[in-house]
Amino acid sequence: MTPMADTDTVADVAVIGGTGFYSFLDDPTDHVVDTPYGAPSAPVSVGEVAGRRVAFLPRHGAHHEAPPHAINYRANLWALRSLGVRQVLAPCAVGGLGSSVAPGDVVVPDQLVDRTHRRIGSYVETGAVHLPFADPYCAGVSGAVISADPDVTAGGTMVVIEGPRFSTRAESRDYASRGWSLINMTGAPEAALAREMRQCYAAIALVTDMDAGAESGEGVGQEEVFALFRANLERLTGLLTGAIAALPDPDGCSCSSWADGVELTYDVP
Repeated sequence: MTPMADTDTVADVAVIGGTGFYSFLDDPTDHVVDTPYGAPSAPVSVGEVAGRRVAFLPRHGAHHEAPPHAINYRANLWALRSLGVRQVLAPCAVGGLGSSVAPGDVVVPDQLVDRTHRRIGSYVETGAVHLPFADPYCAGVSGAVISADPDVTAGGTMVVIEGPRFSTRAESRDYASRGWSLINMTGAPEAALAREMRQCYAAIALVTDMDAGAESGEGVGQEEVFALFRANLERLTGLLTGAIAALPDPDGCSCSSWADGVELTYDVP
């Protein structure tokens, strides 16, 4: 493994792998990154995809060591930015909340609702820095994903719960009644932290199950989630490769320019 480069751009695109997605690159180089926020989930692997230098980081660790509420999200996004990453693709497993989606669907959401409650959700620890977050996902990166596969569903609201338990039926029905279509445990604070790091970020949500309020029977089970994600790894890999090839130039994107002229009270490496 090689130590982090202080000034060189090692990679300008990153993929953060979700449940069951622990590797992505062929013949990568691993980089151990120290951050002011502790260790990231794993060493960052770097290789080439579609002519781009791409970093890969398994969100939960190389062997799924970290449950959703214990992931060091701040270290993960800071580590990627320190290697030069400006655009982030974030596959994740989600449950469906209604008939607009079904298991096996891939959705690129355009809105997020944060229902987590014990995670550190910002790099801001002092001063007045207020992140504009009306549109939590980058339109340019999301568009590249959507253009890479005609079967991808564009748009939808993903509610992020604390976990690690799944929802009760009453909770699930409440979320669905609000018009939210997807439920997940890792999308927050990851998306907001990426924006604070001035990165373009998009979620790629694979529907692995229908949530408790949307189905009868026993409700959601861990094994069905893991199994459906594994069954779709090849498809996700192809989608990511196509999206990386189609990514727009991030220069001038509001995901970064929001901080122009703002006196940030934290370090963007």
